[in-house]
Amino acid sequence: MNFLFAWRYFRSKKSTNAINIIAWIAVTAIAVGTAALIIILSVFNGFESLVKSLYGDFYPSIKIIPAIGKIQRVTKEDLEALRKTKGIVAFSSVIEEKALLTGNAQTIVTIRGVDANYLAINPINKYVLSGKFETGTAENPQLIMGAGVENAAAIDLTSGAHNTVVYFPNKNSSSLLQRDGLNAFNIIPSGTFVIQQDFDNKYAFTNINFMRYMLDCKPDEVTAIEVKTSVQEETIKPLIEKHFGKKWIVQTRYEQNQSLYAVMQMEKWVIYGILCLILVVAAFNMIGAITMLVLEKQRDIAVLKALGATDREVKNIFLSTGMLLAIIGSASGLCFAGIICWLQYRFHFIKLGGSTFIIDYYPVDLSVFDFVLVAITVIAISFMAAWFSARKAALTGYSLRSTN
Repeated sequence: MNFLFAWRYFRSKKSTNAINIIAWIAVTAIAVGTAALIIILSVFNGFESLVKSLYGDFYPSIKIIPAIGKIQRVTKEDLEALRKTKGIVAFSSVIEEKALLTGNAQTIVTIRGVDANYLAINPINKYVLSGKFETGTAENPQLIMGAGVENAAAIDLTSGAHNTVVYFPNKNSSSLLQRDGLNAFNIIPSGTFVIQQDFDNKYAFTNINFMRYMLDCKPDEVTAIEVKTSVQEETIKPLIEKHFGKKWIVQTRYEQNQSLYAVMQMEKWVIYGILCLILVVAAFNMIGAITMLVLEKQRDIAVLKALGATDREVKNIFLSTGMLLAIIGSASGLCFAGIICWLQYRFHFIKLGGSTFIIDYYPVDLSVFDFVLVAITVIAISFMAAWFSARKAALTGYSLRSTN
């Protein structure tokens, strides 16, 4: 019944045309605020999904690292336990260390020595821009570099003539400044990858046996074991922790990049809070629209009260009017935002500036949670605005005589 009154009040002609204009301004403001929230949140979701996919290809589902020190011995029983654990698709042993890489220039690089199973964990070969993903052998090592590393060391992979040397710290030397402080070895660049700037400027890959030789490690020593799972990481983590014990730390993909994910979530919620101010402005328009409607319907309010309507019933009528404005505005905004996001997803018509990013358009990722969250936010803000105006309408005394 309340919404029936609200609908009639919304559609009926007003004595002053400004009331209709104010009402439609309120609806439009709510629609614009709702659409802005959905579109911005969808763009954030798109960038978040893109970053996670890039980091997901570089970081494993689960990483097992020593709890103390950098290098730890891994037993055959440990590896066998990983093979028998259901949900583990593959695993790879890794030795990682910083080194000085020299070509026509010098740069510090983190070199990751990997075994033959590594590509089953990290499909980095699909990001190789030039050359091939070949790590060589301990006697004839090859190096796959990030594009930033290649530029920093001034290495020309296409020239065919390479004078590339890698220097590792000698752990048997008392000081890096001594003549035997560094172990040097000629290495052949075999490929260049491009994933993301943080990786491209920092990492290079070679084979694990060469790294063991250069760092004087035993055959069973590793700096990490990287694991790929076919189920949720959180279900596998306790099983690995139970077997490996306190000497190892088991990290999920989220825990390996916890600060990154936390920053992305914080940015998203900050933007959400800022854009909610648009809805607050729209709420002021709604207060004005309902207040003008109350002044317009003084005679109707007096008639309703003469017929026995309580203050609460009068308040609910105008509260329903405000909610009707909110529903029309939010529904329009949600539909408009959905269409815009679908068109962007399908045709990529809004482009990113510049040409250095991995994609040239704004990515979008529609989420049901965002639609529900925005709808609840709009209804909550609109309810508070409508309640304020409706309460004043109910508490103000009107009489048929005074409205003649």
